[in-house]
Amino acid sequence: MQSRNILGVRVDDVTLDEVVALIEEWAHEKDSLSRLVVTANPEYIMAARSNASFRELVNSAALVTPDGVGLLYAGKLLRQPFRSRVTGVALVHALAKCSAESDLSLFLLGAAEGVAEAAAESLRKQYPGVKIAGCFAGNAASDGDFETLTKVRRAQPHIVLVAYGMVKQDYWAARNLSKSGAALSIGVGGVFDYISGRTRLAPLWVRRAGLEWLYRLGREPKRWRRILEAVPFFGAVVLLEAARQRLR
Repeated sequence: MQSRNILGVRVDDVTLDEVVALIEEWAHEKDSLSRLVVTANPEYIMAARSNASFRELVNSAALVTPDGVGLLYAGKLLRQPFRSRVTGVALVHALAKCSAESDLSLFLLGAAEGVAEAAAESLRKQYPGVKIAGCFAGNAASDGDFETLTKVRRAQPHIVLVAYGMVKQDYWAARNLSKSGAALSIGVGGVFDYISGRTRLAPLWVRRAGLEWLYRLGREPKRWRRILEAVPFFGAVVLLEAARQRLR
């Protein structure tokens, strides 16, 4: 597996099929390791650039997938192209399909109250036989860890899908994964909202154009500061780095 260096942050050059195969392999290994999978987008890269401890966490993860289409453009500009994009939504659907065909079990953690349960019900309808070990909104802060760990350990899932949002979900895994009994934790951000139907995915042409951030900004104006601080700045920094490389 080859990796790319996007502004100092490691992102792996993987396809969806490769990711699912790796996760299934890791879930059934007997080495007792607990692995973190990060689904990275431009906001992740910028957060990691400004926070050394978070950058170390991401760079040490077992797998970092190129979620945002902005990373694909960045890879091309920086002469480190990715073969494909692996989104959190596509990954969860692929894992649910895999679970329906094997013994792979999933625990849905995070999002607003009731959303994980609604997402689980949607997955059960789409993938009969999917093994949903449990659902819990929980609390991303450390004072919620005991209750969450009790539920996860009781459910004994292979994988915990954590939907606490960027940074929070990854720090949750850093604190708790090795104590959870699960083999993997995958940060999935707002994926439960999409799968449950609470939030609509951007139209296909918008996703292909790399304008999902603008679509979300239009539907969720309260996100404007976070999006506008990260996405355009990410593009500007990538362009500057690409120009600097070409001037060497």
